[in-house]
Amino acid sequence: MKLVKVKLTNFRCYKEETSLDLNDITVIIGKNDVGKSAILSALNIFFEEGKIDADDAHISGDKSNVRISCEFDNFPDELVIDSTFPTNLTDEFLLNENKRLEIIKVYNCELKTPKISGVYVKAVHPSKEKYNDLLQLKNPELKKRANELEIELTEVDLRTNTQIRRKIWSSVNDLESKLQEIHLDKETAKEIWSQLQNYLPTYAFFKSDRESTDQDSEAQDPLKSAVDEAIKEQMEELNKITEKVKTEVTRIAEKTVKKIKEMNEDLANELKPYFEVPKWSSVFKIKLTGDEEIPINKRGSGIRRLILLNFFRAKAEDKAKEKDSPGIIYAIEEPETSQHPNNQRMLMRAFEELISTYNTQVILTTHNPTFAKLADLKNLRFIEYDEQGNRKILSNDEAAYKKISKSLGVLPENNVKLFIGVEGIHDCNFLISYSNMLRSHGEDVPNLELMENNDEIIFFPMGGGNLIYWASRLEGLNRPEFYITDRDNPPPAQPKYQEFINEVNGKGDNCKAICTNKKEMENYIHPLAIRSVRPKIDITFNDFDDVPEMVAKIIHENSERPNPWTNLKKEKKGEKISNVKRWLNTEAIENMTPELLTEVDPDNEVRGWLNKIKEYCNTN
Repeated sequence: MKLVKVKLTNFRCYKEETSLDLNDITVIIGKNDVGKSAILSALNIFFEEGKIDADDAHISGDKSNVRISCEFDNFPDELVIDSTFPTNLTDEFLLNENKRLEIIKVYNCELKTPKISGVYVKAVHPSKEKYNDLLQLKNPELKKRANELEIELTEVDLRTNTQIRRKIWSSVNDLESKLQEIHLDKETAKEIWSQLQNYLPTYAFFKSDRESTDQDSEAQDPLKSAVDEAIKEQMEELNKITEKVKTEVTRIAEKTVKKIKEMNEDLANELKPYFEVPKWSSVFKIKLTGDEEIPINKRGSGIRRLILLNFFRAKAEDKAKEKDSPGIIYAIEEPETSQHPNNQRMLMRAFEELISTYNTQVILTTHNPTFAKLADLKNLRFIEYDEQGNRKILSNDEAAYKKISKSLGVLPENNVKLFIGVEGIHDCNFLISYSNMLRSHGEDVPNLELMENNDEIIFFPMGGGNLIYWASRLEGLNRPEFYITDRDNPPPAQPKYQEFINEVNGKGDNCKAICTNKKEMENYIHPLAIRSVRPKIDITFNDFDDVPEMVAKIIHENSERPNPWTNLKKEKKGEKISNVKRWLNTEAIENMTPELLTEVDPDNEVRGWLNKIKEYCNTN
């Protein structure tokens, strides 16, 4: 499942309900103590990686009603509550007005030991009397309710609660459905929540200022999240092991009690077998230590952050492999702390690669302009106080960008020589990878990676743009713009973005837009280079084949999964295609040669783009 929104009420600095929309990657910006870390901590509590504390309640709010709400999409299509008849969240009326799954956890912080007091689904659910409580009824109660309502159940499997509920709900035209909170505490509602918990993403929270105590080494070690994720992948097998062990030890325990009863019946009556399910994350442990076995939490902050940086780089590379994995959310406070700007760029790129894999999200907080300006504008969130002193979250408008720029001190980059507009991050990787490859073979093309690091060129996806691009344009920094779009449409049809190309080229010599002669940039990668990365991909394609989709389909079919490619959801296909685009534009291009490029690009388009960039930069 994918987290798309979090809402907080009476939690720390958030007294009134405050919501934050989340993308695959979300960067939260704001002054100290404005509430950035509170959001990450709330999620840590929601996903049960942390415990609620009395101090987590708002000082003047209702301490018995501290609420953390999470809204998800990409939820499971099917839930098996009754073994012979699957159901789904839509048919059980458990989706909100946006057709999303909204889970609310309520905590009582007035208690000496604060704890959760209820779990709810906020959904558009039947409110009509005698139709509004069916999820809380047992099988005999459901049959009794149907009898009261004079509903015939002759064609219904009376053992299956799902069928009985559907029959009752379908018996009236108007269920008077309205948005309400459904308690997940009894019967089917409780069973649905139990199943949904298996689909919740793993939450890995990395704080910027933990105490360096001996007991804190695991929390500081990023590999703990790798253990948690690996356990979740094997949970089905671990549950089987747990059940086998439980069955065997319970049998022995019951037999022991039976033997005791023969000798002391009163004592036997006091005894009852109780099996404690193991917490697997505490069973498996791994640490990174140096020669002197100094744990990570005892190292300097710069070293800890460097290890964290490379953990994410390793995870990005690992998750890029074609393998389904449970969802995971990485939440990191100020990941750029104690890192050189070049390392910050590498870290942001690692995050971008991570989110190109299926069901992976990243939530960051930052005060650093160098780091924030690397993010796509649509992923920025700004937290401030409103006139009443409540927190207000801004995003996706000019007012938000102005406040972010002012807060971080993002100013126009005077050394920028060229803005390069492409359709997405993978196209940036394409140009940088080809620049590196050709330079390594002695060709005189610009070093785009170095130029980007020095802020001489600014890449920006045309669907968004990063903060430095926006700030520079806002301040009227007059610099050339060079756009490369995909053609998409084969001749004789016009290129997909022909109108945009004409508009840009009408602005003068400092603005230039072109399109590829092939479908898209991936069509300029030779099949031999692709096979060098994935030997099983024996592929040929023409200029207007969808190469990423072709490759993603082959990989999926070679994985021997039972679900055919045609049956996959559009979103799942998109994730797989994006994953393929990432390594096509990095790993596959690394195996290109100038000769292979000439073979696949006889008109020298790619070299022409690089030379045009060089020409603009030399002029400026």
